[in-house]
Amino acid sequence: MAHIVKRSYKYRFYPTSRQAEELTRTFGCVRLVYNRALEERTRAYRQEGRKSSYAQTSAALTQWKRTEELRFLNEVSCVPLQQTLRHLQAAFTHFYAKRADYPVFKSRKRSRASAEYTRSAFRWRDGTLTLAKMHAPLDIVWSRPLPDGAEPSTVTVSRDAAGRWFVSILIEEKISPLAPTGAMVGVDLGITTLATLSTGEKIANPRHERTDHRKLAKAQRALARKAAGSANRAKARLVVARIKARITDRRRDHLHKVTTRLVHENQVIALEDLAIRNMVKNRSLARAISDAGWRELRSMLEYKAAWYGRHVLVVDRWFPSSKRCSVCGSLTTTMALGVRNWVCGCGAVHDRDVNAAINILAAGLAERRNACGAGVRPQGEPLSGRRPAMKQEPLGRPRELPCLPYRENAKPA
Repeated sequence: MAHIVKRSYKYRFYPTSRQAEELTRTFGCVRLVYNRALEERTRAYRQEGRKSSYAQTSAALTQWKRTEELRFLNEVSCVPLQQTLRHLQAAFTHFYAKRADYPVFKSRKRSRASAEYTRSAFRWRDGTLTLAKMHAPLDIVWSRPLPDGAEPSTVTVSRDAAGRWFVSILIEEKISPLAPTGAMVGVDLGITTLATLSTGEKIANPRHERTDHRKLAKAQRALARKAAGSANRAKARLVVARIKARITDRRRDHLHKVTTRLVHENQVIALEDLAIRNMVKNRSLARAISDAGWRELRSMLEYKAAWYGRHVLVVDRWFPSSKRCSVCGSLTTTMALGVRNWVCGCGAVHDRDVNAAINILAAGLAERRNACGAGVRPQGEPLSGRRPAMKQEPLGRPRELPCLPYRENAKPA
């Protein structure tokens, strides 16, 4: 049965000089309002012991606009400014619920420049998009069509570090589940091989970062030689950003192709819950692990499976998938990481990764059966005799509140 989901379509666009100037000014105002509101909420909590609400920060924004210092906030659309206050409210909600750390200030250099427009702040007509305070529609490159009859509810405009402009259009789309299939697969993620399937197939790891590593290192050395604040340094920073953007785009494209294929071909997909945050602390493997994109691969599998009526089973990270024989079930006490093939006492010859994928699938199906028809084991429910599994790495104790005061008085560029 088809169901309605919220889905965003991201496109690149090329603004005119006037549009770029207007959007750049909007980005600066959004950042300033977010930081001001965060500063005020932090001060109220530290000095007065009270929690501020969205309504209070929204009223404060109205007062800021009336001051001589911040009168320029009236020059941009008010909707992105209100939306950034809603984002701050969501950040505090997650913090108080101990799901995230304390919100931090947005940096002019390190934060992604973006602005969110709701339905009242843009015009969608005949396939053209015009934002508030603009007279001409955006020159969007429609790399793929929107669904017929799509009506955007939210539009987010952003500019990445490489200077590219993007617009993300959020719509409600009706998605029909794929036809059921009896195929099931276990997936063992790795570095040399991105994914090894329980069927014996191995999906290669393109290692996009390693391919462009020499070019990236050369560009970064050139950047380091430029004088701080100079125009040449800004140009060199742009070269580095473009190389990184190319790496990221190629990696994401490959992961999309792999995950889409797995979801279309299999009804059940089992994979291991990896503690990636801890694994990247290994200085010898951190670069390779980050380049593989395991976290993004799992995220893609989960939301695509939810769209198309598939099931993703997550096996506890402490399950000994590599050391257990998939034929007789016996467990090897120790196994060095360099051992890629091994022979069990029962005579079975195993490829380490294929054996692990088979065990991951078996463990995932066993946990699902033990749930007695309740579906996949809830996140956080422990395996018998083992530490609890976690869908995400623990967030740890919230950080202390930042030091005050923070001040950004300058008018955004």
